[in-house]
Amino acid sequence: MTLAETSLLEDPDCRVEPIDAPVRERGGARDVIVAIPADFRLASGEKLNQPNVVGRIHGRAGAPVVVVAGGISAGRFVHRTETNGLGWWSGAVSVRGPIDLSRYQVLAVDFAPGAEFLDQPVTITTQDQARLLGLVLNHQKIERVSAFVGCSYGGMVGLAFAELYPDWAEQLIVVSAAHRAHPQATAWRGIQRRILQFAVDAGRPEEGVALARELAMTTYRTAEEFNDRFETTAPDAVGGAYPICEYLTARGEAYRTHTTPARWLSMSDSLDRHSVTPEKITTPVTLIGFTSDRLVPIDDIRELAARLPTLWRFVEAPSLYGHDAFLKEDAFVGDILRTAFKDIKQ
Repeated sequence: MTLAETSLLEDPDCRVEPIDAPVRERGGARDVIVAIPADFRLASGEKLNQPNVVGRIHGRAGAPVVVVAGGISAGRFVHRTETNGLGWWSGAVSVRGPIDLSRYQVLAVDFAPGAEFLDQPVTITTQDQARLLGLVLNHQKIERVSAFVGCSYGGMVGLAFAELYPDWAEQLIVVSAAHRAHPQATAWRGIQRRILQFAVDAGRPEEGVALARELAMTTYRTAEEFNDRFETTAPDAVGGAYPICEYLTARGEAYRTHTTPARWLSMSDSLDRHSVTPEKITTPVTLIGFTSDRLVPIDDIRELAARLPTLWRFVEAPSLYGHDAFLKEDAFVGDILRTAFKDIKQ
């Protein structure tokens, strides 16, 4: 396999467009720009140094609204259009897809903090992200969403949203996320943050972002996938790159333009700060977990399922792709989404 053949889904499109109007029409989707109130504070007491939350609405105007949220690199560009190219989850969100844009409106937002407004890391929680989403929903006068579908970090935000706002969503669908961060995942991310901080202190921040991303990629996927994809051929001399290292280097280099050290540190810490009380969630919940996921071990999702008072369904399955299975197992995840969405009233 060549480096050019690696999936674009490993680096979701999270561009931030220039903000010059409250709502703009682009290729069947529209951006929604919502001012953050001057008195808005994060749970830490810090103030976000950005003026707006930016969302994007896809789909048929007037249709039931579905909120979709993804990993820390995802954002409002959830569906492919002629203006933003490949959406980060076009395999699920499309016309006649599992989340059918001919039947629903899909709202996705850019997670805070925005890289262009951030000089230093901020302490931000999944509950903070849920409150910012609430600003967008209130701005759009959306009193009820038909579903909140969250994957990875977005699943954490979905759980926080359901805990804070029990009546705002008719159902919650959580993929590859649990009620807490597992200590092993925190250990891996903690090393990534220290690598990045070391690079920043050394005056090489972009290299630090790339190297931290390389290490992160080894936690997203499985040993079985790497064994199938890469030979163990040694380079000619010490210091040379093995095939797996060439792949990781390419992924790190591609990611350098997607974020900044301050934003990456903030979002990575937010993953580890995540915590909700499952017993407080009264929204009906569908859980999807993968037994090969090392970042969100299946035992944590099983515990979440056991503690939720309104669990609708819990589906677990093996996958070659580990934590990234929600981006790769389109047919499997799509079937579960279609089943969940059959209950939504049009």
